[in-house]
Amino acid sequence: MPTRLEQVCLEKGLRMTEQRRVIARVLSESQDHPDVELVYKRASELDDTISISTVYRTVRMFEENGILERHDFGDGRARYEEVSEDHHDHLINVQTGQVIEFTSEQIEELQKKIAKELGFELIDHRLELYGKPLLKSKMTKVSPEESVVNIKQTIHSKKFN
Repeated sequence: MPTRLEQVCLEKGLRMTEQRRVIARVLSESQDHPDVELVYKRASELDDTISISTVYRTVRMFEENGILERHDFGDGRARYEEVSEDHHDHLINVQTGQVIEFTSEQIEELQKKIAKELGFELIDHRLELYGKPLLKSKMTKVSPEESVVNIKQTIHSKKFN
Protein backbone atom coordinates (compact mmCIF):
# COMPACT_ATOMS: atom_id res chain seq x y z
CA MET A 1 0.00 0.00 0.00
CA PRO A 2 1.49 3.39 -1.00
CA THR A 3 2.32 5.98 1.66
CA ARG A 4 0.70 9.43 1.61
CA LEU A 5 3.68 10.92 -0.21
CA GLU A 6 3.83 8.09 -2.73
CA GLN A 7 0.12 8.53 -3.45
CA VAL A 8 0.54 12.29 -3.99
CA CYS A 9 3.49 11.62 -6.32
CA LEU A 10 1.45 9.15 -8.35
CA GLU A 11 -1.49 11.57 -8.53
CA LYS A 12 0.88 14.23 -9.87
CA GLY A 13 2.14 11.81 -12.51
CA LEU A 14 5.67 11.48 -11.16
CA ARG A 15 7.64 8.39 -12.07
CA MET A 16 8.29 6.44 -8.89
CA THR A 17 11.39 4.28 -8.89
CA GLU A 18 11.93 1.91 -5.97
CA GLN A 19 14.50 4.31 -4.47
CA ARG A 20 12.04 7.22 -4.73
CA ARG A 21 9.43 5.06 -3.02
CA VAL A 22 11.81 4.39 -0.13
CA ILE A 23 12.61 8.10 0.21
CA ALA A 24 8.89 8.95 0.06
CA ARG A 25 8.20 6.35 2.76
CA VAL A 26 10.93 7.77 5.00
CA LEU A 27 9.52 11.28 4.61
CA SER A 28 5.91 10.14 5.14
CA GLU A 29 6.84 8.34 8.34
CA SER A 30 8.92 11.24 9.70
CA GLN A 31 7.51 12.85 12.80
CA ASP A 32 10.15 15.58 12.66
CA HIS A 33 11.50 17.96 10.01
CA PRO A 34 14.53 16.05 8.68
CA ASP A 35 17.29 17.53 6.57
CA VAL A 36 18.58 15.68 3.50
CA GLU A 37 21.40 14.00 5.43
CA LEU A 38 18.93 12.56 7.95
CA VAL A 39 16.60 11.41 5.15
CA TYR A 40 19.62 9.73 3.54
CA LYS A 41 20.58 8.02 6.80
CA ARG A 42 17.05 6.68 7.29
CA ALA A 43 16.59 5.68 3.63
CA SER A 44 19.96 3.93 3.38
CA GLU A 45 19.01 1.80 6.40
CA LEU A 46 16.13 0.48 4.26
CA ASP A 47 18.01 0.34 0.95
CA ASP A 48 21.80 0.54 1.04
CA THR A 49 21.96 1.26 -2.71
CA ILE A 50 20.49 4.75 -2.26
CA SER A 51 23.08 7.50 -2.65
CA ILE A 52 23.05 10.93 -1.04
CA SER A 53 22.78 12.50 -4.52
CA THR A 54 19.62 10.46 -5.20
CA VAL A 55 18.14 11.78 -1.97
CA TYR A 56 19.06 15.38 -2.88
CA ARG A 57 17.52 15.03 -6.36
CA THR A 58 14.37 13.34 -5.05
CA VAL A 59 13.81 15.86 -2.26
CA ARG A 60 14.29 18.72 -4.76
CA MET A 61 11.80 17.07 -7.15
CA PHE A 62 9.26 16.66 -4.33
CA GLU A 63 9.74 20.30 -3.32
CA GLU A 64 9.42 21.59 -6.90
CA ASN A 65 6.17 19.63 -7.29
CA GLY A 66 4.61 21.05 -4.13
CA ILE A 67 4.86 17.79 -2.20
CA LEU A 68 7.44 18.90 0.38
CA GLU A 69 7.85 22.24 2.10
CA ARG A 70 11.33 23.54 2.87
CA HIS A 71 12.15 25.31 6.14
CA ASP A 72 15.23 27.13 7.36
CA PHE A 73 15.20 27.10 11.15
CA GLY A 74 18.43 29.05 11.45
CA ASP A 75 20.81 26.12 11.86
CA GLY A 76 22.18 26.30 8.32
CA ARG A 77 20.36 23.18 7.14
CA ALA A 78 17.24 23.04 4.98
CA ARG A 79 14.56 21.02 6.77
CA TYR A 80 11.58 19.40 5.10
CA GLU A 81 8.06 18.42 5.92
CA GLU A 82 5.17 17.10 3.89
CA VAL A 83 2.86 19.80 2.52
CA SER A 84 -0.33 19.60 4.51
CA GLU A 85 -3.79 21.12 4.51
CA ASP A 86 -3.47 21.49 8.30
CA HIS A 87 -1.79 24.84 8.87
CA HIS A 88 0.62 25.26 11.77
CA ASP A 89 3.39 27.59 12.83
CA HIS A 90 6.79 26.89 14.39
CA LEU A 91 8.57 27.99 17.57
CA ILE A 92 12.29 27.23 17.51
CA ASN A 93 14.23 26.92 20.77
CA VAL A 94 17.51 28.64 19.86
CA GLN A 95 19.33 26.99 22.77
CA THR A 96 18.55 23.39 21.83
CA GLY A 97 17.33 23.50 18.24
CA GLN A 98 13.99 21.92 19.20
CA VAL A 99 11.07 22.94 16.98
CA ILE A 100 7.58 23.10 18.43
CA GLU A 101 4.62 23.10 16.06
CA PHE A 102 1.58 25.04 17.23
CA THR A 103 -1.64 26.63 16.04
CA SER A 104 -3.22 29.81 17.37
CA GLU A 105 -6.56 31.17 16.21
CA GLN A 106 -5.58 34.53 17.75
CA ILE A 107 -2.49 34.78 15.53
CA GLU A 108 -4.44 33.69 12.45
CA GLU A 109 -7.12 36.32 13.03
CA LEU A 110 -4.58 39.06 13.75
CA GLN A 111 -2.71 38.33 10.51
CA LYS A 112 -5.95 38.52 8.50
CA LYS A 113 -6.88 41.78 10.25
CA ILE A 114 -3.49 43.35 9.54
CA ALA A 115 -3.60 42.31 5.87
CA LYS A 116 -7.12 43.73 5.52
CA GLU A 117 -6.14 47.02 7.20
CA LEU A 118 -3.29 47.31 4.70
CA GLY A 119 -5.64 46.61 1.80
CA PHE A 120 -4.85 42.95 1.18
CA GLU A 121 -6.58 39.61 1.33
CA LEU A 122 -4.27 37.18 3.12
CA ILE A 123 -3.82 34.08 0.98
CA ASP A 124 -0.90 32.42 2.75
CA HIS A 125 1.75 33.00 5.37
CA ARG A 126 4.57 31.34 7.25
CA LEU A 127 5.39 32.12 10.86
CA GLU A 128 8.56 30.99 12.60
CA LEU A 129 9.22 32.27 16.09
CA TYR A 130 12.70 32.00 17.63
CA GLY A 131 13.11 32.06 21.38
CA LYS A 132 14.73 30.72 24.50
CA PRO A 133 12.94 29.22 27.50
CA LEU A 134 11.95 31.64 30.25
CA LEU A 135 12.84 29.17 32.98
CA LYS A 136 16.48 28.32 33.46
CA SER A 137 16.85 24.60 33.38
CA LYS A 138 19.45 22.12 32.29
CA MET A 139 19.58 22.76 28.54
CA THR A 140 21.39 20.21 26.47
CA LYS A 141 21.93 20.48 22.77
CA VAL A 142 20.04 17.76 20.98
CA SER A 143 21.46 15.50 18.29
CA PRO A 144 20.61 16.16 14.62
CA GLU A 145 18.17 13.24 14.72
CA GLU A 146 16.30 14.83 17.63
CA SER A 147 16.77 18.51 16.79
CA VAL A 148 13.31 18.97 15.32
CA VAL A 149 10.60 17.58 17.53
CA ASN A 150 6.99 17.50 16.51
CA ILE A 151 5.14 18.71 19.61
CA LYS A 152 1.69 19.82 18.62
CA GLN A 153 0.03 22.38 20.82
CA THR A 154 -3.11 24.33 20.17
CA ILE A 155 -3.39 27.72 21.79
CA HIS A 156 -6.93 29.11 21.85
CA SER A 157 -7.67 31.08 24.97
CA LYS A 158 -4.34 31.84 26.55
CA LYS A 159 -3.74 35.60 26.66
CA PHE A 160 -0.37 36.91 25.60
CA ASN A 161 0.91 40.23 26.97
